[in-house]
Amino acid sequence: MASSSGSSIVPAFLLNKRSSTGGISDRHLTQRLAPAPEGGRNLALLWKWKRKKRSSFVIFSKQRHENALQYKKLGDSDLVISEITLGTMTYGEQNTEKEAHEQLSYSFERGINALDTAEVYPIPAKKETQGRTDQYIASWLKSQPRDKVILATKVAGYSERTSYLRDNSNVVRVDAANIKESVEKSLKRLNTDYIDLLQIHWPDRHVALFGEYFYDPSKWRSSVSFIEQLRGFQELIDQGKVRYIGVSNETSYGVMEFVHAAKVEGLPKIVSIQNNYSLLVRCKFELDLVEVCHPNNCNIGLLAYSPLAGGALSGKYLDIDSEAAKRGRFNLFPGYMGRYNKSMAQEVTAKYLEVAKKHGLSLVELALGFARDRPFVTSSIIGATTIDQLKEDIDAFLKTERPLPPEVVTDINDIFKRYKDPAIN
Repeated sequence: MASSSGSSIVPAFLLNKRSSTGGISDRHLTQRLAPAPEGGRNLALLWKWKRKKRSSFVIFSKQRHENALQYKKLGDSDLVISEITLGTMTYGEQNTEKEAHEQLSYSFERGINALDTAEVYPIPAKKETQGRTDQYIASWLKSQPRDKVILATKVAGYSERTSYLRDNSNVVRVDAANIKESVEKSLKRLNTDYIDLLQIHWPDRHVALFGEYFYDPSKWRSSVSFIEQLRGFQELIDQGKVRYIGVSNETSYGVMEFVHAAKVEGLPKIVSIQNNYSLLVRCKFELDLVEVCHPNNCNIGLLAYSPLAGGALSGKYLDIDSEAAKRGRFNLFPGYMGRYNKSMAQEVTAKYLEVAKKHGLSLVELALGFARDRPFVTSSIIGATTIDQLKEDIDAFLKTERPLPPEVVTDINDIFKRYKDPAIN
């Protein structure tokens, strides 16, 4: 069944072999769940993992008020990805290996089939902890059916501050040599033979990043050509080490150049873009990337990161003296994601909280329901520092009315029209 954006939506079916990693066959794409039987019960098929055994499916009934997790094709790849992707950037900094395993197992038991990591993780990035996230994932992954996990990771973009990522370089670039070294090290840390989705974490050229809103022409610098970057990926794809490629923190210009270079040179096409998107950060994607990435144009799937704005849209930072705020990353790491802690961002967050209360929702339910319902969002990346937070997030995603009622959307857009994106530097 097709969404309003044209992407295929699949409600919880059997996952296939590696030829369709973490996904489902074309035959299943045409199937539908049976109508809910009398009595208000609805059957859903969800994946149940069995350690060290062949995986199997179980059928169990869910209350009608909980929606079945949906799956969508990622761009024009054959990856069929759950509408929630598990974010892992706190593993190894704020989360222990045991806690990471608990989150991973719980997420996949709930039907999530994708996780996202990066070579610079955990965050905040530093030499002493770099790679620990991957190691925690690897120790969990060894007891899972590898072909049922969509494993996404990221190669770092241009950086003089993370030269420790490379053996013999003072600057990290996105050229063939850097890409190859990054992937080889990632495969070793993750203890796997292949990566399902390899993304460029941020561009090699100058762009406005991480809360910056406007492009500064004076910061233009010479960069690795789009063709050279794609040729570096091509080699790894030919070797079977990478299946698909994507970008992150990218602009319309970058997406169009990558797509054009791939078409002209016969090189791999990007299938995804991982960009910031939430109630507090909408404009940069909605202005023109939504058109560029449309299935009938470039067909690039959006993996929306920070749908809760780094935790700001939980509402916990509205009370700066609360225990939740004191334990939050904004206070643990001063200056980190400071754009969400500014007075204007806090003011608008409070207004969204009023909307949530008006309609009998929590702020988390409002924020995640909003991201979930956007037709151009393929999957929302959700991370948490506690298992209780993770459970709340997944429940909010699945139990909030789908789609959000029109009157809720109207109230959301009224605030947006007045304040646009308050979380910019």
